[in-house]
Amino acid sequence: MEQLLHYCWKHKLWPLEGLQTTDGQQVEVIDPGLHNRNSGPDFFNAKVKIGGTLWVGNVEIHDKASDWYLHGHQTDANYNNVVLHVVGQVDRDVQTESGLFVPQMQLTVPQTVYDNYAELLKTDAYPPCYRIIPDLTPLTIHAWMAALQTERLEQKTVAIELRAKQAGGSWEDAYFITLARNYGFGINGDAFEEWARHIPLQAVGKHRDDLFQIEAIFMGQAGLLDIQAIPERYQQEALNEGYFTKLRNEYQYLAHKFSLKPMDFHRWRFLRLRPQNFPHIRISQLAMLYYERRTNLSALIDSKDVISMSQMMCTQVTPYWETHYTFGSESVSNAKHLSPFSINLLLINTCVPMLFAYGRHIIKEELCDRAFDILEQLKAENNHIIRMWQACGLQVKSAGDSQALIQLKKEYCDKKDCLRCRIGYEYLKRNNR
Repeated sequence: MEQLLHYCWKHKLWPLEGLQTTDGQQVEVIDPGLHNRNSGPDFFNAKVKIGGTLWVGNVEIHDKASDWYLHGHQTDANYNNVVLHVVGQVDRDVQTESGLFVPQMQLTVPQTVYDNYAELLKTDAYPPCYRIIPDLTPLTIHAWMAALQTERLEQKTVAIELRAKQAGGSWEDAYFITLARNYGFGINGDAFEEWARHIPLQAVGKHRDDLFQIEAIFMGQAGLLDIQAIPERYQQEALNEGYFTKLRNEYQYLAHKFSLKPMDFHRWRFLRLRPQNFPHIRISQLAMLYYERRTNLSALIDSKDVISMSQMMCTQVTPYWETHYTFGSESVSNAKHLSPFSINLLLINTCVPMLFAYGRHIIKEELCDRAFDILEQLKAENNHIIRMWQACGLQVKSAGDSQALIQLKKEYCDKKDCLRCRIGYEYLKRNNR
């Protein structure tokens, strides 16, 4: 109930007149204040006229007035500037740490808001607000999608900044790790990120002109040069072919030289994975990208448009993997280029967030703007989340739209956080205009 009280206060969903404190003073809310989601009072810098006197300060909201003491506000100086205590039920007076009594006002959640919120929580259909979506104005949808798109990029920025911090401040490493993670295409994402952290890029850089040595380090650090990583039925054939043994011998030499330790090969997942997504294939493609210096952050920054960025991501496997998906198991010859679909996903999930994050880091607005521009030019993703929103009547024209709707589903719908959603807001206030 307290969340609903917060919501009603923030959006001014209360009777237009008749508000008063427990001691009978008339209350006029001029500005509900800025919603605070951190520690301290719930709303900062509210403007409230109580009994004809204008007060500017903070507002605290609780289900019951006694929650003030339950939460220890009576001993916290941060609450001394609370000018109004808004509650669902007044069961006692409250005082600040400075000893002053705080004016209190009982606020009742409108029945329509309460009923609509209950309906959102219990509706089995997904999303529960589907009925109102066709009635939303284009302006409402556009504004919310734009905000969600930015929110998603900012969320990804936090993850990239953390990778850079863990890499000793290296944004080159952070880019490589982010790229590697997205080469897992979901199923092996965590394993690829772990693998990338096992790659000593400074050491590998000393052998950057030798594709074979790069692949030896990449495969070795993935644990895939352990004979036990090969299914038993293919082990002998892998040894007979010779390429596996050559890679393993080269890796053992380089591992000794650079004190390398591989990751556990059991971290890789193969079940229900298409062969073109096997770790061996993706790692070989990454080795080729690295060899051709297309995993450099400077190469990304120099890419000005979708075409150049797509060309930068376009790659294939090394010769051995043209006829193999795993060691010892020969297949029909295929260069195994990245598909346009895969490149599109890499641009959406790697290149665009990296441009945005790095632009924020070096305070270069041009890179951030380019990230948004490219996102609007890229094709929208096609997955169950996007198809769900399309079935509700939302148009998805670009990757910017699809990213916004993925954010909406994961951060609002899945968490039942309808009170922070603008579509939820429209749903809650229906029949209340």
